[in-house]
Amino acid sequence: MKPETLALRSTHPTDNNASAVVAPIYLSTTFERNQNYELPHGFLYSRAGNPNRQQLEHALATLEGGTEAMAFASGQAATMSFFQALNPGDHVLVPDDAYYGTPALLQEVFTRWGLTFSKIDSTDPGKIEAAIRPETKVLWLETPSNPLVKVADLTVTAALAKTYGLLTVCDNTWATPLIQRPLDLGCDVVMHSTTKYLSGHSDVLGGALIFKESNELSGRIRQIQTLGGAVASPFDCWLTSRGIKTLAVRIKQQSANAAQLATFLETHAAVERVHYPGLPSHAGYEIAQKQMKLPGAMLSVQVKGGAAEAIQCMQKLQLFTRATSLGGVESLIEHRASVEGPDSLTPANLLRISVGLEHIDDLLNDLTQALG
Repeated sequence: MKPETLALRSTHPTDNNASAVVAPIYLSTTFERNQNYELPHGFLYSRAGNPNRQQLEHALATLEGGTEAMAFASGQAATMSFFQALNPGDHVLVPDDAYYGTPALLQEVFTRWGLTFSKIDSTDPGKIEAAIRPETKVLWLETPSNPLVKVADLTVTAALAKTYGLLTVCDNTWATPLIQRPLDLGCDVVMHSTTKYLSGHSDVLGGALIFKESNELSGRIRQIQTLGGAVASPFDCWLTSRGIKTLAVRIKQQSANAAQLATFLETHAAVERVHYPGLPSHAGYEIAQKQMKLPGAMLSVQVKGGAAEAIQCMQKLQLFTRATSLGGVESLIEHRASVEGPDSLTPANLLRISVGLEHIDDLLNDLTQALG
């Protein structure tokens, strides 16, 4: 089936109780055994398993082309559970433009556990190879990256990682499986913040890991999920499954809007630079054309001047909501360096934009008046 059909069919329930077209929400924390003390449906306790979570995990594995998926309470919980499955002394490579929470988690939590990490330019295979150590176990990728929208060549980097026996993990949050499928390009694990495009309505917190193969690593992480308990709630799983049903139409329209905004911004006199993989001027344009079906709905723009000019432009906007996060149906904008704090390497004049479903003419008019 095509991805658009998979998004619908993978979230369609099999309800033996009432033949419901939409899955019911199973809020029960525990499940009854029969007279023989057996679990007739396989569910014991909601931390270990729940029908809504099972359905979501099945849908995620189907969409990404994996064999197994695990849903967590947040994207950071998913990332943390992966790192917890590594051993003290292991070394991780992460992009120098990764979501700031990923290296922060490694630095603030896991260095005390004995993990080490290095930041690398994930768009340069030579620099990746030079950073590999004997103790390196994982190459963590994020493409497009947050917030500079860098594009890593997944096929090339995954093949390089395999020659050194490394696991390749790709944060696919910005692209979604409707745009690119990292497992098809050689990656071993996909990570998602399901808070973003998969749920799609800014009302769910969640995360997921999807595995190309069920193996010892996936088994360890499943154990961490069960014992640690950072699982997605039944209602959050239900909402995310509902969001996946409309993912295809949302991401296509949002991507179309973003492409027009990026083209407009690139030629505006008040703009220094636009970061968007759908622009031929983007350094990763050719790679994006090869591995992404659409350029996506995220872009970053550097306003001429510094932080003051960027924030002033943002303050004038009327349709773009000034808020953190991304992937919802409404357009959001934020001054990323302010969010990341004093150690941020993000340019001070950069604004990150999550393009929504408003009419493109209204979004263009709003940007026109804000930029002057």
